[in-house]
Amino acid sequence: MDGTGGRLGGLLRLLTLLGGLGVVFAAGVLSHPQFLTIANQRDVLAQVSVNGILAVGMTLVILAGGIDLSVGSVMSLGTVVCAILLMERGETDAARRAEMIVLAGIVALAAALVGPWVARQHAAGRRRRAVLVGVAACGGALALGWLASAAAGRGYSTLGVLLTVPVVGGLLGLVNGVIVVRTRLQPFIVTLAMMVSAVGLAKYIAGSGGQIHPIYVGDGRTRGAPVSFEQLGATILTVGQERLPSGRVQDLKLLPVPGLFLLGAWCAAAFLLHKLPLGRYIYAVGGNAEAARLAGVPVASVRMFVYAASGVLAGLAAVLYCAQYTQGKADAGQGKELDAIAAVVIGGTSLMGGRGNILGTLVGVLIFGYLANILQLRAVSSEIQDILKGVIIVVAAVAQGGGLLRGLRRLLQRG
Repeated sequence: MDGTGGRLGGLLRLLTLLGGLGVVFAAGVLSHPQFLTIANQRDVLAQVSVNGILAVGMTLVILAGGIDLSVGSVMSLGTVVCAILLMERGETDAARRAEMIVLAGIVALAAALVGPWVARQHAAGRRRRAVLVGVAACGGALALGWLASAAAGRGYSTLGVLLTVPVVGGLLGLVNGVIVVRTRLQPFIVTLAMMVSAVGLAKYIAGSGGQIHPIYVGDGRTRGAPVSFEQLGATILTVGQERLPSGRVQDLKLLPVPGLFLLGAWCAAAFLLHKLPLGRYIYAVGGNAEAARLAGVPVASVRMFVYAASGVLAGLAAVLYCAQYTQGKADAGQGKELDAIAAVVIGGTSLMGGRGNILGTLVGVLIFGYLANILQLRAVSSEIQDILKGVIIVVAAVAQGGGLLRGLRRLLQRG
């Protein structure tokens, strides 16, 4: 198929997705009077924000021909680390363990960023420059880690956890990528192992078999998280007022702050995929890794990047979860990998890699979010919701490959 035909096919798929979103939205309007209210729309956007950020990272991995089953567990670990760094200020064993994993993440990511350049300089004979840059990078990483540990004695700031918790996620994602590249094991096996290990690490850091770590805001005189952290889970953009059952009137706000982070993650991924050479490399590796390697694409680096990016976004999702639910839990992300994969598949990204786009994922997130909201409004049990999630993934995957259309055509011919 030529370029024009490919673009036309992509446009038709996107229009189909948008049509599906419209159908789901109309079904919600007809199914329950509460669906169309501003408060419910705000709740839907808040609920899909964390899943949507995970789905953005999952899209990058799947486009490159991989899969990441560990994002939910990495997010769980991130919530525990975030809660401890905010509340315990380096005074407990759990806080010291959290600080050590942050330090390891900073050093490892610095090495991953600088290492390939150092290797190229060394191979080209510029060994002195390579050694100096390598030493400077390691020293800078250690200094950042020391500053992070020192900050823990006073309690991490909102910006501090926004920077350090994604680093922890990026470290675990990078481990996934390195193992996939170096051992040539199937990504399914590698990330499944990380899924189990990250939950175990989260329980170990949390202590007492995975105790919940609550987060509360201090007033400057008492111990607690900074007031600005509470704003990460707040809503903005006042669109009117609402009267509560108690009779009190309050401002009606529409846009949750996590929704802004979802929009930012989506814009960054869209820019990466469509405006940067790295985006073309991701599509090429997912389409045909061997051909991409022969064409000079750094396949190993691309694969490590997408797994590290997925981990970073899982860490960001963890911080936003903590801001919304004011707690760190070792099982906070349980099942989130299923939601992320479902959104990506519904959004039209091929599980075989090399085909799909980030806009489709965003639409898939909204479709999945609205479906879940309709089921909740209709008081459908969580067990039935989980069953429907699995059915939706299968139907969407079959439809991607054209199997659904071929099956319907055969049924019509038999009739």
